[in-house]
Amino acid sequence: MTEKLIIANCSGFLGDRLSAAKEMVTGGQIHVLTGDYLAELTMALLFRMKMKSPEKGYATPFLKQMEEVMGLCMDKGIKIVANAGGLNPRGLANELEKIGNTLGLNPLVAAITGDDLLPDLSVLRSKGEALTHLDTGVDLKDARGNPITANAYLGGWGITRALNLGADIVVGGRIADAALVSGPCAWKFKWKETDWDKLAGAYAAGHIIECGTQATGGNYSFMDEIPSYKNMGFPIAEMHEDGSFVITKHPGTGGLVSKGTVTAQLVYEIRAPAYLTPDVTVRFDTLEITEQENDRVLVSNTKGEPPTDNTKVCINTLWGHRNTMTVVLTGLDIEKKAALVEETLFELLGGKEQFAQVQTQLIRSDKENPDTNDLAFAHLRISVMDQDTAKAGKLFSSKLVELALASIPGFTLTGPPSQGTPAIRHWPALVNNEFIRQQVHIKGKTFDIKPTMSETKNEITGYEAQEQALQDTLETLPYQEVPTKKIYFGRLFATRSGDKGGNANLGVWARDTNQFLFLSRFLTIDRLTSLLPDLFAYEIERYEMPNLLAINFYVKGLLGHGVAASMRSDPQAKTLGEYLRAKTIEVPVSILKCDDKQSK
Repeated sequence: MTEKLIIANCSGFLGDRLSAAKEMVTGGQIHVLTGDYLAELTMALLFRMKMKSPEKGYATPFLKQMEEVMGLCMDKGIKIVANAGGLNPRGLANELEKIGNTLGLNPLVAAITGDDLLPDLSVLRSKGEALTHLDTGVDLKDARGNPITANAYLGGWGITRALNLGADIVVGGRIADAALVSGPCAWKFKWKETDWDKLAGAYAAGHIIECGTQATGGNYSFMDEIPSYKNMGFPIAEMHEDGSFVITKHPGTGGLVSKGTVTAQLVYEIRAPAYLTPDVTVRFDTLEITEQENDRVLVSNTKGEPPTDNTKVCINTLWGHRNTMTVVLTGLDIEKKAALVEETLFELLGGKEQFAQVQTQLIRSDKENPDTNDLAFAHLRISVMDQDTAKAGKLFSSKLVELALASIPGFTLTGPPSQGTPAIRHWPALVNNEFIRQQVHIKGKTFDIKPTMSETKNEITGYEAQEQALQDTLETLPYQEVPTKKIYFGRLFATRSGDKGGNANLGVWARDTNQFLFLSRFLTIDRLTSLLPDLFAYEIERYEMPNLLAINFYVKGLLGHGVAASMRSDPQAKTLGEYLRAKTIEVPVSILKCDDKQSK
């Protein structure tokens, strides 16, 4: 492939490294600079910002980055594409034009809208759109709490249109993260809406680079493989016309691009191998990953299918208030002390039934015969949630503080009384594509973008045969007594976990075929819940992707009603994978490599 489009990412979330934009523009050749600034929780945070300052509601760090690189990008012909517009894309576009004019640049800025469905919720319901919660089956009209945001995921064709109209900078609201790559590719290579395989490749690339340095070694299980964590390079996708691409990073930067780091990101925050997007259904169980050389990984042969007739809508409802306080328990009789604190506190509060939801968790981090004071600590984590802000706020936390001199020996807290935070519940739903009105605003004009709606089927072959070959191999491997060794799960297998609203995903993969054959047979849902017993109460889906030597688990309801209303100490499930890797298992010696680190 001689012709390519080099797309760089400079942000994986609101709060990522500010200097990354300039680093990507000056560190080597790129053609498009992208940034992902939005997450389900971020939309709720931007709502609170907009309530205070109606002219805002967008990712303000993006403006600082643009002050630094706008001139460089225009000099080099680099296009800028980002979903930093949040709840106010046109407001952000206006600010960008002001910055450009101040710098004497006069950039052509396009804003993409149409994702904000909040003003239309009653109309949509009147037209038969129940906006049913995807996990609970409850219609939005029966939700306990008022919607404060409702944003549909937009595809990449608005970006394509804006670039065709000459835009230097394109900003939008809840544009699907990976569409930031598909839009520029369709512009550059003149793809059609039915080029399913090519679009699928672009969306796969977008999914890999959307979270910034997670594709270049960040949060990577096998830490010893990473040469340096200093100045970790942000990812780059070198896109080809056929939809294949190379993931790399600028030379001289920290981190690593390898088959492992790319696989890690592919299994992050997904459900089934059929990855749904507004423009195409991407078959993650078809793509092939090949290491070319240092920090260069080729991904090819990605297959795509038409998208569904519906678009996902991220709704946030303001339900009430939540609060958490943690009591430090020290030394002897930990369980007795925990029970006494819990009983006394809720007697003062009038009983647990006074709250809509209560959760207590005793975390045993204490050691027998401790060598230091800190090693004698256990923690009692007490969380409450209620629609009454006062009850779940200072009333709850102040009553706990009142126990300081009238309770267990050694009573202390990890922090002062807390007012807590709003309980913002994530409400994932679907809306028919016919109600999506994506629009491009540029040069004082507005252009409508029709959603992708196609009855065309794209016949995919290959992955079924691959799955059948795996099953045939497994059936020829009878269970038998073989030499085994006890090891930590994580010495052999890597993981990556994350949040999908109120659900969590846990991706697990092996480094070679023999290890995957063991993993495929060994790590069933029953085995997973025996290793991680706190998952036993939840419905779990399991998917295999032999082409990635990977298994993905989708744990429904683990995070409650989403990040901002979860009572878990890890509301985004970031630690779930490392929790699994800390467990010990028996494995056949034959699949171990000669590495002492793999033994317990």
